[in-house]
Amino acid sequence: MIDLHFAPTPNGWKVSIMLEECELPYTVVPVNITRGDQFKPEFGSLNLNRRIPVIVDRDPPEGGDPLAIAESGAILLYLAEKTLRFVPCDLRGRHCMLQWLMWQMSALGPMLGQNGHFSLYAPTRIPYAIERYRSEARRLYGVLDDRLGETGSYVAGDDYSIADIACFPWVMTHKAQGFTLDEFVHVRRWYAELRARPLLQKGLEVGRRAVRKTLDDRAREHLFGTRPVAADRPVEASETQRLDN
Repeated sequence: MIDLHFAPTPNGWKVSIMLEECELPYTVVPVNITRGDQFKPEFGSLNLNRRIPVIVDRDPPEGGDPLAIAESGAILLYLAEKTLRFVPCDLRGRHCMLQWLMWQMSALGPMLGQNGHFSLYAPTRIPYAIERYRSEARRLYGVLDDRLGETGSYVAGDDYSIADIACFPWVMTHKAQGFTLDEFVHVRRWYAELRARPLLQKGLEVGRRAVRKTLDDRAREHLFGTRPVAADRPVEASETQRLDN
């Protein structure tokens, strides 16, 4: 059995999707990041960085004590190796997948997170920051679109992999972040195909009640891990759009 310490954010959904896709038994341990549960000592003992998600595998492959793993990319790799699923077996394929997983971890996720913060949420509107992160987010959508155009299928090649699982929940926020997939035709095709996967849908159901409402302060906190909008800041149209999930 695996304990999933979870909040409904793109990084949290990466792991719930992976657990469902691998058909592994797990128990959700909610971490209310709006109340600061991540700063409690018991959570800090699992992850000194105090960020979700974290898993605790009570039956690790080598036996012994339960194994705690933090960082969503590391968790995806661990679960792939545990189940021998969603990771290529050949050297070239594996390292191609790893490149795109690292791209998501170092570029797509952080830049979309910053775009969400400065575009939707920052108490002071900073035009330079808004333009800088929006431009970079758009560029990264273009990179993903080019890559999916090359493969004609999935991010790392012909087969669905943890690179796709890592990217999907961040792309899922595109409407909230003010983007449309109409200009990224390969991403749109890939996104629709992944959304149709029953087990991916099941993974997204974990915590969805927290973000089914329009993007109020609490939902934005779940998505971007940031502070509420200042009361005197005008609400923009993009902030009232529903999440596309």
